[in-house]
Amino acid sequence: MSGMEKRSAAPIGVFDSGLGGLTVVRAIAEALPGEELVYLGDTARVPYGTRSAHTVIRYARGCGTLLAKHGIKMLVVACNTVSAVALDHLRVELDMPVLGVIEPGARAAVRASKSGRIGVIATAGTVGSGAYPRAVASFETRAEVKQLPAPLLVPLAEEGWLDGEVPTLVVRRYLEDLMRGDLQIDALVLGCTHYPLLSGVIREEAARVAGREIAVVDSGVAAAGELDETLRARGLLREGASGGLKLMVTDRPGRFAEVAARFLGRDLDGLEVEQVDL
Repeated sequence: MSGMEKRSAAPIGVFDSGLGGLTVVRAIAEALPGEELVYLGDTARVPYGTRSAHTVIRYARGCGTLLAKHGIKMLVVACNTVSAVALDHLRVELDMPVLGVIEPGARAAVRASKSGRIGVIATAGTVGSGAYPRAVASFETRAEVKQLPAPLLVPLAEEGWLDGEVPTLVVRRYLEDLMRGDLQIDALVLGCTHYPLLSGVIREEAARVAGREIAVVDSGVAAAGELDETLRARGLLREGASGGLKLMVTDRPGRFAEVAARFLGRDLDGLEVEQVDL
C-alpha cells in the first residue's frame, strides 16, 4: 500500500462538546459511507457555549490532540462554539485540514436564499459570537442576517420530544419572534447540531409563520458536502470499502449510548462507547 493509499484509508475525526455532533456524523456517514469515523463527545465539560474563548480553545486543543493520536487524516469540528473561535488554532497545532460547521452552513444559506435575507436559530453562545453573520458577509456582503437564540430545542432533542404539541408550540414561538419585523427571511439556518432532529417541525412551522416555503439549511449536511469536496481535492477519499464508527466520551458513556441512536438515526448495533480522559 502506497503512502497516499495509507493516508486515504485513515479515519476522519469529529468532535463536539456532547451529543449534538452525532447529527454531523450521521450526515457524513450518509454522504461518505466508505469513511472510517472517530467521534469524541466532551460530555464532562458540556456545554462549551457558556465558556470564555480562551477556555474553549483549550478544550478544543485537547479534543483535537486526542483524535490526532488515532491517526486521523482530517478533523471536523461539529461544535458551533469551537467553529466560531478555535479553527485557526487547531489548523496550526494539528497541521491537517480542519473543517467547522459555521462556514459551510453560511455558504449553503447564501446559495439557498433568493432575497439575501437569512435567519439563524442557534444557542445563545453561538448567536452572541456573531459567527454566522460574519461568515455570511464573507460570502455575500449584501446579505442580511437575523438571529435568535432557541435554547429549549436542545433538551427537546435530547429527550426525544421531536413531534407533537410541545415541540410545535416551542418552535412556533421562536419562529414568530424571529420572523417578526421588516426582515422577511427566505432561508433559515439550523445553527445548532441538535436542531436537525426537529427539522420536520421547524420546516412546517417556518412555512406556517411565513405563509410560504422557507429553505431550511442544516449546517451538518453542508459540512458533509464540503468534507467530500476537500477529500476529493486532496486525494484522501476512502473508496471501495465499508466505513465504520468509533465512539468516545469523557463522561457518562451509558447515558450517551442511550440517546446516541436517536441522533445517529440508527441502532448502535452493539457499538460500544468508550470513556476517555483529556
